[in-house]
Amino acid sequence: MFIDSHCHLDKLDLTPYNNDFDAMLAAAREASVDKLLSVSVDMASFPALYQSVESRDGIYASVGVHPLHSDEGLVDVEWLVAEAARPKVIAIGETGLDYYYDADSASLQQESFKRHLEAAAQAQLPVIVHTRDAREDTLRLIDAHGDSRSAGVLHCFTESLEMAMAAIEMNYFISFSGIVTFRNAEELREVARQVPLERMLIETDAPYLAPVPYRGKKNEPRYVPAVAQCLADLKGIRIEELAERTSENFFRLFRKAA
Repeated sequence: MFIDSHCHLDKLDLTPYNNDFDAMLAAAREASVDKLLSVSVDMASFPALYQSVESRDGIYASVGVHPLHSDEGLVDVEWLVAEAARPKVIAIGETGLDYYYDADSASLQQESFKRHLEAAAQAQLPVIVHTRDAREDTLRLIDAHGDSRSAGVLHCFTESLEMAMAAIEMNYFISFSGIVTFRNAEELREVARQVPLERMLIETDAPYLAPVPYRGKKNEPRYVPAVAQCLADLKGIRIEELAERTSENFFRLFRKAA
């Protein structure tokens, strides 16, 4: 069994499935992807996202505002905590810092990130963190405002080994996406070789970043085994072991899903 620990089901192009959400899920399950975490990126789309997972087995949701949506209005801690009480919400996020695309809004992103970290501490749920070109500030804010008991994950990881290990020291997990399969991602593959298996998750970040050999296609949860195979090869283990260990890690982190 594989778990796609980070995808955006509300953003998927369902045209190949005649706009049938359940047909897409069936295709994922045929690929042995049995559980999915559908990740929120803004307040406006969250109700529909949650409705899509509420009555379906094996699918969970997070609640949060992506750093690049921070300028749409700062989220209230109280709102996050209230929505996090829904039965199938198992995480806060996606939140974090992205200075690659929008360094000008750094202060706004930081305030939003702090609010998410505070909400996660109150709700005792893990945080899903997006970080790009913001290593020092990301780690500083996690250290200052995070709760190591609930911790979180650095998703779609593309940063340095030093950052990964610093996050692991703060009880965080590191999640790898299809980027690790890309031809020009040798530095990231070296990071993946060094990240302890007990701190590793796998994801698609669908509909973005389809892994090799699906590059150029819209990404889907059913492609997460390609990420798993790459990581298993890097670790020198069977894909079945990689799937088992990362699934165990998923439930260790997202305890509400267990």
